[in-house]
Amino acid sequence: MDEAIERIRKRVFECVEPDRDLEDNELYTYIDEAILQENKSSIISMSQREKYRIEIFNSMKRLDILQELLDDNSITEIMINGYRNIFVERFGKISKWEKEFQSKEKLEDIAQKIAGKSNRIVNESTPIVDTRLGDGSRVNIVLSPVAIEGPVITIRKFYKMPITIDKLIELKSVTKDVATFLENVVKAKYNIFVSGGTGSGKTTFLNALSNFIPDDERVITIEDSAELQINGVSNLVRLEARNANVEGSNAITIRELIRSSLRMRPDRILVGEVRGEEAIDMLQAMNSACIKIPSKVNYCINTTNPYYIGFVSKKRSTYIA
Repeated sequence: MDEAIERIRKRVFECVEPDRDLEDNELYTYIDEAILQENKSSIISMSQREKYRIEIFNSMKRLDILQELLDDNSITEIMINGYRNIFVERFGKISKWEKEFQSKEKLEDIAQKIAGKSNRIVNESTPIVDTRLGDGSRVNIVLSPVAIEGPVITIRKFYKMPITIDKLIELKSVTKDVATFLENVVKAKYNIFVSGGTGSGKTTFLNALSNFIPDDERVITIEDSAELQINGVSNLVRLEARNANVEGSNAITIRELIRSSLRMRPDRILVGEVRGEEAIDMLQAMNSACIKIPSKVNYCINTTNPYYIGFVSKKRSTYIA
């Protein structure tokens, strides 16, 4: 059957003009015609027809076999270790997926497509990039020569519906008393630090906390790759860092965005992650709030390094691990 789908795929490529961007319906028409041609020489069941139809469409217009995993809501993490080894996380358990990419080159094309959609560059000279998918899912890409066994892509998927504090209470992640305390802390404009290990739910928790922000405030989010889901705030400014171009220039760092945000008349600043030199600017601004930033500015920080909070523990700051 694998040979059959390759023959169908080849027929479709022969019919499509190389530089033409087909509409989805047009491509489906070409695929259906190719399947009918193949059916004349070999019997293809209705279920196989639909399977071929989706797989060929995904390989040409979407993200190939990766699309199937992205459409599966039970999967929270996708780990691609070279084109032959794909692992997924379902309900906290990791298992190997039975499918694989056609070739290393095909996987590299997928990596380029993902990075390109967010105007990011990834190649041999810049082999590491953090980016995101259209739905906000976080993506990390590492190419050769850094990745010895071929391209490595790690995708952290987010829930289609953002998790709220009520949902966290239902899941017994927090108690009602803790939820009430957190609501009061947010509304009182305390500086909040969210810290934890990889995959512990820092971003999910920060999204839930943001639901307590009054809707009449001006909120600025600063992120390496935009993934926060802030709802109910109309006066929202979203800023995203930018990597350097192929010449190694024109990069915009988290540090620069923090400095710039102080001139945007913010009521609150939410920094997605603090793990570098931007911590200095953040702490300086917080420690001299009466001089450099409006008195109502609130920082809500998502960090994997709890040591950042030592300097501000006495200035209305709350640390949540």
